[in-house]
Amino acid sequence: MSTGAVAGVGETRRIAFFGGSFDPPHLGHLAVARAAKAALELDEVLFVPVGKQPLKVVDGTTLLQAGYADRVAMTQLAIEDEAGFRVSLADTPRADGEPNYTIDSLRRIAAEGPVTLYLLMGADAFRLLPRWHEAGEIPFAATLVVVARPGEDLRRLDEGLPAGITARETGRIGQLTQYRLEDGEGRWAEMFVMPDLHYEVSATALRGSLRGVEAGAAALQVTPAVLRYIAERGLYQG
Repeated sequence: MSTGAVAGVGETRRIAFFGGSFDPPHLGHLAVARAAKAALELDEVLFVPVGKQPLKVVDGTTLLQAGYADRVAMTQLAIEDEAGFRVSLADTPRADGEPNYTIDSLRRIAAEGPVTLYLLMGADAFRLLPRWHEAGEIPFAATLVVVARPGEDLRRLDEGLPAGITARETGRIGQLTQYRLEDGEGRWAEMFVMPDLHYEVSATALRGSLRGVEAGAAALQVTPAVLRYIAERGLYQG
């Protein structure tokens, strides 16, 4: 592990890619990013709103409720007071209308180097990993960091790993459980699991409360700046 000091020019930086819909960004997202930044002594966490989420497209239509520009603006507001957090446009909507794929963005960021790249995700996203584009390449493009809520059982890691990849626990670093991933081609990579993080926020329930039925509940789940933006733009009212 590094000393936690910010990397200088030309030094390898420790960066986490934190992609998602951020529809809207909520306090659970911030809790995940803070925990990972502290545990892995990261220089930076990149919040990457996705332009077109492949797993949220039905008959060519995206299921995202807020537009890309609004989700980027809300994410910027959500992290504005957080040192070491930055919004990235790596997953901006593609000119050809095709979905954004995480593996492509990871490769672009790695090519900008020097960087030690992590892929930060919640347990729900991890369980969908086998369905991602080029899923078998993702653990070798960035070190997986999976953050789980209290009581979530991630001992059956094979349920979230792409076919042909196995996991073996190798130890602990602070609150992180460390694993060695291997595939049939002789490649290996590290993976970290961070358990018991309290972030009881449901994006679906949050969007429902933003329709005005339970506005007080919404205020407790997003930052005040994000809540003001949503009200000013009239988002999530349909």
